[in-house]
Amino acid sequence: MRHRITHGSGAKGPDELRQQIEQTRSQLGETVAQLVGKADVKGRARARAADLRDKAGAMTVQLRESATHAGHAVQGTAARTGHAMQHRAARTGHVVQDRASRTGHVMQDRAAHAGHAVQDRAGRAGHAAQHRAGRAGHTLEGAVPQPLRGTVRRGLRHPGPILAVGVLGAAAVTAGIVWSRRRRGH
Repeated sequence: MRHRITHGSGAKGPDELRQQIEQTRSQLGETVAQLVGKADVKGRARARAADLRDKAGAMTVQLRESATHAGHAVQGTAARTGHAMQHRAARTGHVVQDRASRTGHVMQDRAAHAGHAVQDRAGRAGHAAQHRAGRAGHTLEGAVPQPLRGTVRRGLRHPGPILAVGVLGAAAVTAGIVWSRRRRGH
C-alpha cells in the first residue's frame, strides 16, 4: 500500500498537525510491517507449508470417506447379488426335486403295471401248465410204475403247489423289475 503524503498543505493548527503526524506514523507502520512480512521468507514458507498440510489433511479425510462409501456400496451390491443367486438356486433345486419326484412316480406306476402284466401272464401260463399237466398226468398215471401212481394221483387232485410255484415265480420277476427300475432312476 502506498500512501501519498502531500507536502505543501499546511496544517491549520497544532491539533491538525498532530493528527497528520499520527496518520503518517500509522501509514509508515503498515508499510514497515508489509516489508518485514515480505522479507521473512522462512515465516512465509512455514505458513505455506501449514496451509498445504491442512489442505492435504482435508483431502485425506475426503478420500477416506469416499473409499468407505464405495466399500459399503460394493458390499451392499455383493450381498444383494448373493441373496438373488441363493434364491435362484433354491428355486431351481425345488423344480428339479419336483420333476424327479414326478418321474419317480411315473416309473413306479409303469413298473407296477409291468409287474401286474407279468404276474397275469405267469398265472395264465401256470393254469395252462396245470391243465397240460392234468392231461399229461392221466396219460402219465398209466405210464408210471404202480408204486408211484398214488403220488401222481395226489398231485393231480391237489394242483395248488404247482400253481403256488408259478405265482411265486411271477411275484419274484415283478419285484426284480421294480427294484431294477428304481435303482436306475436314482
